[in-house]
Amino acid sequence: MALTAGLRWAGLVALSAAGVLLLEALHLPAALLIGPMVAGVVLAARGIEIKVPPLLFLLARGVVGAMIATAIKPSILGEIAADWPIFAAGVFSVLAASTGLGLLLARGRVLPGTTAVWGSTPGAATATVLMAEAFGADARLVAFMQYLRVALVAGAAAIVARLAAVEGTAPPGPDWLAPLDFATLGPTLALILLGAIAGQRLRLPAGPFLLPMVAGAVLQGFDVMTIAIPPLLLALSYAVIGWGIGLSFTRAILGHALRVLPRVLLSILSLMAICGGFAGILMLVAGVDPLTAYLAMSPGGADTVAIIAASAHVDAPFVMAMQMARFLVVLALGPALARFVSNRAGLRAE
Repeated sequence: MALTAGLRWAGLVALSAAGVLLLEALHLPAALLIGPMVAGVVLAARGIEIKVPPLLFLLARGVVGAMIATAIKPSILGEIAADWPIFAAGVFSVLAASTGLGLLLARGRVLPGTTAVWGSTPGAATATVLMAEAFGADARLVAFMQYLRVALVAGAAAIVARLAAVEGTAPPGPDWLAPLDFATLGPTLALILLGAIAGQRLRLPAGPFLLPMVAGAVLQGFDVMTIAIPPLLLALSYAVIGWGIGLSFTRAILGHALRVLPRVLLSILSLMAICGGFAGILMLVAGVDPLTAYLAMSPGGADTVAIIAASAHVDAPFVMAMQMARFLVVLALGPALARFVSNRAGLRAE
């Protein structure tokens, strides 16, 4: 008997909640997004069709854009400007390594077209997936690569911190029942709604995500407004994006992802090893302590990096400035770089 729409949604929500709780128990990052995404993949693989309302998906991207805007602070930009040669070398060395590995995956026909390049791009997994989709890559396979790397980098960072005798403690979780500050919530919701809709109407690539992010960063940087996103709204937005990605999987795409898993794993582990080597160079050239250098050059898992950096004896501003600098460069150069590599590989964007 065919399931009603209500039962399909109830099953999706229940499975998503179970996934989030399991990932949280394992202390894995991005649980609020990966849990719903995996739930969507499971239902899609079983042929259960559920459609995420387009307006809901649009607004969810706007929420994520506004959330990232809160991390782009003038103090971080000042840190980057003060030591720009070190940051430039750190950012572009990691980007060159990831691009080279993406080129190998593309030439080997492991992944189609620019998907290999976007999937190999370091850092800011959710933003990268949204950008990749807007520029023609297969968001499902990009998400597969990105979140697999997030999990591996998170595990490696935890091991390195343990070897360095760092007692990393996670910050307190979100206060789900905190009272709402309508003085900041109103302008924040307006930014998200207007930015997401304008980004789509103007047909900007990844506009519903990028426009709220850029506008929010500028407005907050000049103290025009304070962005405040309730934890429940952010959690719902992560879930919607996870569902949008997961439910679009097909059995054929899932089968392909499993077939290429060994080579994708090799690529991710190679990037992690290369970044470890770059961290060693950063120690020698800039006199940075080992754990600071490792976390600064870590290719992804920024939330886990932030937790360890905030609770360890490291230069946390330097670590987060390096991570943010790489994220901004990826946003600016990612599309052009993906096209360039795709052309060099003799492929077309798919």
